[in-house]
Amino acid sequence: MNFNIDISIVVPLYNEVESIPELFTWIKKVMDENHFTYEVMFIDDGSKDGSWNIVENLRVLNPEVKGIKFQRNYGKSAALQKGFEAVIGRVVITMDADLQDSPDEIPELYQMITKDDFDVVSGWKKKRFDPLTKTIPTKLYNWAARRLTGIYLHDFNCGLKAYKNEVIKSIELYGDMHRYIPPLAKFAGFSKIGEKVVQHQSRKYGTTKFGLNRFLNGPLDLLSVVFMGKFGKKPMHFFGAIGTLMFFIGFGFAIYLGVEKLFIHKSAKLIAQRTEFFISLAAMIMGVQFFLAGFLAELSGRNSATRNHYLIEKTIL
Repeated sequence: MNFNIDISIVVPLYNEVESIPELFTWIKKVMDENHFTYEVMFIDDGSKDGSWNIVENLRVLNPEVKGIKFQRNYGKSAALQKGFEAVIGRVVITMDADLQDSPDEIPELYQMITKDDFDVVSGWKKKRFDPLTKTIPTKLYNWAARRLTGIYLHDFNCGLKAYKNEVIKSIELYGDMHRYIPPLAKFAGFSKIGEKVVQHQSRKYGTTKFGLNRFLNGPLDLLSVVFMGKFGKKPMHFFGAIGTLMFFIGFGFAIYLGVEKLFIHKSAKLIAQRTEFFISLAAMIMGVQFFLAGFLAELSGRNSATRNHYLIEKTIL
């Protein structure tokens, strides 16, 4: 694939009016020093502080500056998705607009993609300047993500990442899936995922956008990513297997209770009066429900417009 420029930088932002000019000046300095051709795509996620005016002013003197502005705040995943759809660079680099990510890392990230042939390189903020209320949940999420995805990164949620262009064109972000782009890339067939220790800086302007909803959304999104990656095309293999197993456990237990009452302990109390009977009955009912859930998911999938959507790397016809 031929690309018009070396690097596309995607910067989602929300109320970062003070940071944008300084960030772009820093990016431009690094790009010019390394003779990269580039574009900087600012995605304004519904800012109310004049951030978009800054982007428009930068564009007047810098044709490398591009931008998309949302009518309202949709979240970081939506901003990255629209940025990924628009960029044209050989290597795509994401970073936050709050100056906590250093553009000085860009040349080495670019080399890891182009020379070392990584599909994805994730930053690792080994030394952080965030409060404990942010770092402790982050450590827990990273531990859980490593266990569930099999990708051994220290910092899944680091905003500073680099990708081959074909990676970001092959995945779709929604909800809060921006935290788990490496697993999405892996499930899309891009398994060469690397990591680089990057410099983390304390916030210089504005306030953090970290919210308490992350405590709930993070684990749920992680489970969604893992499930869709493994069973998105075959939900019956998951729900059907669990349902069948539970049904036969309950059914087998009910048969045992019947045999015991009829042939072994005839004087024992009625089966319907035993706690074990209701346990076996609940297992069978839950087994049927799981099986039906898988069956309905299969029906839904077969009627989906994307049921035969597969990522194709090369074709000879």
